[in-house]
Amino acid sequence: MSTASTVPNPSHLPDTGNLFADCPSSGPTESFLPLLQSDTTCIERIVSNGHASPPGFWYDQPDDEWVMLSAGTAELAFEDGRHLIMRPGDWVTIPARCRHRVESTGPGTVWLAVHIRRLPGNVSCA
Repeated sequence: MSTASTVPNPSHLPDTGNLFADCPSSGPTESFLPLLQSDTTCIERIVSNGHASPPGFWYDQPDDEWVMLSAGTAELAFEDGRHLIMRPGDWVTIPARCRHRVESTGPGTVWLAVHIRRLPGNVSCA
């Protein structure tokens, strides 16, 4: 007879959940919820409701980011002039230090973002 052992979740994040549970319906800023965090990887849910990056602001992150739009609509802009219109199911990989911004989001926009650290040091959720 085997005995199952319970291994505590060292990150104190939920072991199960639903990406769409308890999504804020609106607010002055985007909502970020870490779903899984390790030294090299962070997976988070981002909820946007008509939010966009401030004028002149560019993300310039030290980590690679894979992001998928799960609900809503969004437009990303890249410093090199490219624009990407995203709909549910669309995903993009953004390499570290690739300057980008959120041009627009529709109501009820839900992102799933995965940040991957390839350099020494720990990755951090937004």
